[in-house]
Amino acid sequence: MATRRVFVIWTHPLFHESVRLLLNHPGIEWVGATADHAAAREQIVRLRPDTILVEEEESGVPPEALEILTTKPKWKANVRLLAVGAIEPGRGGRELRQISGGMLCQTEDDLPDDESTWQVVTVAQPSEAQSADLRFAWAVCRHVKSNAITLAKDKTLLGVGAGQMSRVDSVEIAISKAGERVGGSVLASDAFFPFEDSIHRAAAAGVTAIIQPGGSRRDAEVIAACNQHGLAMIFSGTRHFRH
Repeated sequence: MATRRVFVIWTHPLFHESVRLLLNHPGIEWVGATADHAAAREQIVRLRPDTILVEEEESGVPPEALEILTTKPKWKANVRLLAVGAIEPGRGGRELRQISGGMLCQTEDDLPDDESTWQVVTVAQPSEAQSADLRFAWAVCRHVKSNAITLAKDKTLLGVGAGQMSRVDSVEIAISKAGERVGGSVLASDAFFPFEDSIHRAAAAGVTAIIQPGGSRRDAEVIAACNQHGLAMIFSGTRHFRH
């Protein structure tokens, strides 16, 4: 499989993270990214990507950059330039879903995460790298059909378990999809763990940290299982729910 080398020029961190999520694929090599538009030209020349993704502001792509990328023969023949509008945060609007005999009105799960509600509930504390991966896995998890489990490492999605009636089954599927890469990964769950079995399975596979909403009657048992295995765990205080 041919690998496409991608470079991202972003203005808002949400754009960069969203692009990496949407284009997470073994055929994509992320060669670089910057929010410094002035420095982007030097990096592009040095890294020689095949595709450049630009978050377009109101002023559009800088004219000098556009000229280079669309007129210079080498760039014009080999580079794809994609300009998109800024990705705005959600507003928690109303979402209508058809059900038998009526309509369900619910609040859209698109508001930014409030990390002030997050609480580390285990003896082990997540490292800086683990925290970044937990944040990424949690952001992805809201877009996965419940019961949702995501595994991530180095801000890369490794495995997803979705749409299962049993949460531990979603854990098993995510671990299976991650394969040998699962060691050292973090896990996000869109809702609480009803039992500690998922914790034991995740620890056996090599998961090192977990984020979940909390709120189960058996939270104490789940926390104890994490402490038993030396896992760090965060309670987000807010659940995701996608059906």
